[in-house]
Amino acid sequence: MQKVPIVVLDFGSQYTQLIARRLREVGVYCEIYPYFEDLENIKSKEPQGIIFSGGPASVYDPDAPRVDKRIYDLNIPILGICYGMQLIATDFGGEVIRALEHEYGKAKLYIDKPSPLFEGTKDGQVVWMSHSDKVVKLPQGFERIAHTDNSPYAAIADEKRKIYALQFHPEVSHTEEGTKILENFARRICNVTSKWDMGHFAKEQIEKIRKEVGEDKVLCALSGGVDSSVVTALLYEAIGDRLIPVFVDNGLLRAGEREKVEHVFKNMLQVPLVVIDGKEQFMEALKGVTDPEEKRKRIGHTFIELFEKEARKHKDVKYLAQGTLYPDVIESVSVKGPSETIKSHHNVGGLPEWMKFELIEPLRELFKDEVRKLGLELGLPKEMVYRHPFPGPGLAIRILGEVTPESLELVRKADTILLEEIKAHGLYEKLWQSFAVLLNVKSVGVMGDKRTYENTVALRIVESSDGMTATFAHIPHHILEHISNRIINEVDGINRVVYDITSKPPGTIEWE
Repeated sequence: MQKVPIVVLDFGSQYTQLIARRLREVGVYCEIYPYFEDLENIKSKEPQGIIFSGGPASVYDPDAPRVDKRIYDLNIPILGICYGMQLIATDFGGEVIRALEHEYGKAKLYIDKPSPLFEGTKDGQVVWMSHSDKVVKLPQGFERIAHTDNSPYAAIADEKRKIYALQFHPEVSHTEEGTKILENFARRICNVTSKWDMGHFAKEQIEKIRKEVGEDKVLCALSGGVDSSVVTALLYEAIGDRLIPVFVDNGLLRAGEREKVEHVFKNMLQVPLVVIDGKEQFMEALKGVTDPEEKRKRIGHTFIELFEKEARKHKDVKYLAQGTLYPDVIESVSVKGPSETIKSHHNVGGLPEWMKFELIEPLRELFKDEVRKLGLELGLPKEMVYRHPFPGPGLAIRILGEVTPESLELVRKADTILLEEIKAHGLYEKLWQSFAVLLNVKSVGVMGDKRTYENTVALRIVESSDGMTATFAHIPHHILEHISNRIINEVDGINRVVYDITSKPPGTIEWE
């Protein structure tokens, strides 16, 4: 059994995987388990440190998640984050209360006492707060090591027992030196010396896939996007011609997408790609549907129906491989702990119960930038690896309301113009994602001295490092103006263009 230097116990935070991701960035291998994980299993991993994540609960709730208190007797360094801090405080006799004012957003952290946790970080650094409870009385043996203007106990420590706790979230990108703080916990406090990278991950997954699949075959859902392309390459490396990569043209793709996918995989990579034309089935499934959750589920079900039909043409197909990433998982279902559902994804919450395949999702605990590193490690071309993300449900969730051939044509043309201009101005590689959304809201306009009453398109352009948080891009006004002019002049049926200046959170990147 592989040793796990750092074990992360999940109490339901939307950011739990970011803790593991930050540690992996600095070469520290870690795994996530639910807070109720059996203590003997945790001990079997021989961890050198344990981290308690944040979570949506309050420690004084009757059904608040609790940890097996014997974990404190393992004499292993522990770091509690947000809810994890409040849990540690109450477990050791401190006091936590509901704050009169919630603290959400950036704050400056002032270090009160030298600690290995803050070694090499600056006083007054910006940290990210997100809590409604706060510690008002420290447990015996603990002392304050840092504060903010609104949180007198922003960081506490029992140096003797090597138990530390933070009110802020070091794992999110808004915390300036959060990665350094987590690295300090792993390297300086837990004495982790081992190194881990995406090369190790690739070898581990290839071995795991070979062991799981055996002599069976795997049907791989290939969309041509970054995630599914990397999954295909990984599986091909693992099982060779026992992989059956299937591309479904669902009619919800960007302009020229099918042709690009066929060229890359059939001609360049010499992969025996199976192409299915499913446009009619998807349009029939989406007919009359306006609810975004229902759209996602129907799309997921239709994909599976087509995959099952294709699988019957082959012998010994037992598995379906997908490019599911962690942001898909954490927004769809609580996998590791009690996190809240934000929205279901067609390849997570949208899969039907009657599906006969067993799923293989080797990227399930990775973020997009990690997947890109893995793609390069596997030898995929850079231009493929660094494409902007495109959702599995495609343009269907970029059309508010019912999906029709007419609405698809409008949003597809607008999206094409947007991407052309983003690339022409040298912005494509600097951005996380850029796309058009058809609002299906009509407004009055005037074109050629005539009144118009036509559709509105919203431009969504964001910057991000992992997709978990994002900020709208500050695109120069003259570029936005040019894009708007082109869309209105070249796409019949659109007379108004707006720009989405919502960050994530509170919004999600996709509108549905």
